[in-house]
Amino acid sequence: MPRPFVYVSAVLLGIVAFWYLLAAPSDESPTMGSAPAATFDYQSVTGFFQQDDPNTDPESYDYSKNNFGLIDRSYETDDQLGNDPGKQSTQWQRFETYLRHLNAEASSGTHYKLIIAGRHGQGFHNVAEVFYGTKAWDDYWAALDGNGTITWSDAHLTDLGKEQALEANAFWGQQLGWAGMPAPASYYVSPLYRCLQTANLTFSGLKLPKEKPFSPTVKEMLREVMGVHTCDRRSTRGYIHDAFPDWAIEPGFAEGDELWRADHRETWDEHDVRTKVLLDDVFNNDESIVVSFTAHSGAIASLLRVTGHRIFKLPTGSLIPVFVKGVKRS
Repeated sequence: MPRPFVYVSAVLLGIVAFWYLLAAPSDESPTMGSAPAATFDYQSVTGFFQQDDPNTDPESYDYSKNNFGLIDRSYETDDQLGNDPGKQSTQWQRFETYLRHLNAEASSGTHYKLIIAGRHGQGFHNVAEVFYGTKAWDDYWAALDGNGTITWSDAHLTDLGKEQALEANAFWGQQLGWAGMPAPASYYVSPLYRCLQTANLTFSGLKLPKEKPFSPTVKEMLREVMGVHTCDRRSTRGYIHDAFPDWAIEPGFAEGDELWRADHRETWDEHDVRTKVLLDDVFNNDESIVVSFTAHSGAIASLLRVTGHRIFKLPTGSLIPVFVKGVKRS
């Protein structure tokens, strides 16, 4: 067997084995981060959002317009809401009713979730890649911690990146208000610092339902493509905890970054394996029907591949709704 295939396969299996080792089952009840009891097949549910319509151009699409892409349509559950003109439900409220109906009527082992995936705001690594060009960035600069002027190891947000996160905060405020969009019941965040900052700026200060507070969990498998690029090498657990002491960090989260390698850049296939592990974790252990992921362009691209969603590239600070059906394998 050719050496490259052996090498890549070993890395892929090593990632999965490492994750399951971290998440070894215990005598306690299952929690997020525990070994998945089952695996699922995933598919993107189409016909509800503009973002999964082939006629929608990702290059020009503005997530903050068009009611976050929710298509104005009827649902079979609309008659459950009554016909009182003074109590008409919004499009989002009708969609949420339908989503709950789908889960209530689904066969055992089938679950529907709306994943609202947000890309972090602009980081210093994004600025450096634009400045040097992608080829020079990939060939040389990305492996360094910085250039003497700026640092991009576990890159932080630029001022523009912070503004983008605050724009997302304003968007959420509007959607939770006039649009009646449901707030996430769970928030998952990549451990890379730019995502921690983005989630904090995006969701802090919102008027959320008391039963759905912003109480995020830092998830290792939600991080960006791993290896070689220092911007994707995370800080220590202690550093993350000191910066955001009230946030939960999933069980088994190592103190140091044990997954990042200086000599190997994660492939799409390898990334998709851990995205599948992430989704299995969430679908097995979290009953929330609306969840938030704060992540990266590569992580969101992997999410779209694993669920069969069309390619939809996001600029920094942008969001996308991903309507997912998960069916437990027998």
